[in-house]
Amino acid sequence: MTQTFGQRRILLGVTGGIAAFKAAELCRLLVKAEIAVDVVMTEAATRFIGSVTMQALSGRPVHTNLWDSAVGNGMGHIDLSRSADLVVVAPASADFLAKLALGAADDLLSTLCLARDCPLMVAPAMNRQMWEHPATQRNIARLREDGAVVLGPDSGSQACGETGMGRMTEPEALCEQILGWFEPRILDGVRVVLTAGPTFERIDAVRGITNLSSGRMGHALARSLRDAGAKVTMVSGPTALTPPPGIDTIDVVSAADMLAAVEARLTECDIFIGVAAVADYTPLHPQEQKLKKDARILAIELAPTVDILANVASRANPPFCVGFAAESERLDEFAEAKRRRKNVPLLAANLAQQSMGTEDSEIVLFDDSGRQVLPRAPKSEQARRLVTHIARLYSAAR
Repeated sequence: MTQTFGQRRILLGVTGGIAAFKAAELCRLLVKAEIAVDVVMTEAATRFIGSVTMQALSGRPVHTNLWDSAVGNGMGHIDLSRSADLVVVAPASADFLAKLALGAADDLLSTLCLARDCPLMVAPAMNRQMWEHPATQRNIARLREDGAVVLGPDSGSQACGETGMGRMTEPEALCEQILGWFEPRILDGVRVVLTAGPTFERIDAVRGITNLSSGRMGHALARSLRDAGAKVTMVSGPTALTPPPGIDTIDVVSAADMLAAVEARLTECDIFIGVAAVADYTPLHPQEQKLKKDARILAIELAPTVDILANVASRANPPFCVGFAAESERLDEFAEAKRRRKNVPLLAANLAQQSMGTEDSEIVLFDDSGRQVLPRAPKSEQARRLVTHIARLYSAAR
């Protein structure tokens, strides 16, 4: 995470539950991003994690008592939230969510949530049966109607020994979404379909044709689009990456799978971005069983795959299309020729040997106004730069 958010302030609420220990790591990550964090803990939360721990991590006093005269001249239920840019409750227990939904205010944290002027985020954490209970689902629905942002929960093993929905989203993912909240909403409500990663074209039961794409650029771009307010669907080939939270991810394997998934979602798409390194060829006759090795030369017939980007761009009323090109030589010549051949308004290009599988890259953008270089940087930073460029061109095209 390279972003820093100096001058931003978050009020982090911690409620009672075994997931309270995760709040310590969340606090550490937010402070690392140079966000000022004021921690408010319920009495139940202090049974699971000490206030001294949270004070050491935040570098600020921790507040637990509504009647603490040291808080805001006796008006702590108002003062603590007045200068906050965001209130985050993590973990948010079933009991606390019920309080919020009802507008109850019987302790410092619930009172601050009711007396706030800034947005509210909650990260639920509870047993799967508590999460699935109709009362909890009604409370969650009411909170969303009231404008709260619900982060998670996730499915997984729980402290009670059961497995299911209700596990608090991990601190890294929560921090990512919280920091994303502060990004400019330059694509608010825009529907984006994006492809990512490599494809795998089967030769036989165990072998196939693929490439060195890690999927990092596609995932980074999906996160930046989400943070810019877009509604993102990511169609991803096989990668070792965890899909970004808050994004509708469709897992596919082959180029044909990816094409079908993209076409099924084009009716509700304003922008299409083809980041994936899609195989240009696929075996014509894949074998059901493993081919045995012998001394003979193996000949495999290959057929060209459908060009997904060109297919989308050639439609009668295409979405705004952005392409990617990985070249090994003559970057400018080949990239601009590809952009014109596929008739897309923007193409991002790089040298494959300098970017595939790496953590950073240099990108050259080609559009109707010419050529623009994005100097080498982490792919997360390149993604933010690219989203800004896409938003500007998309706004002009509309």
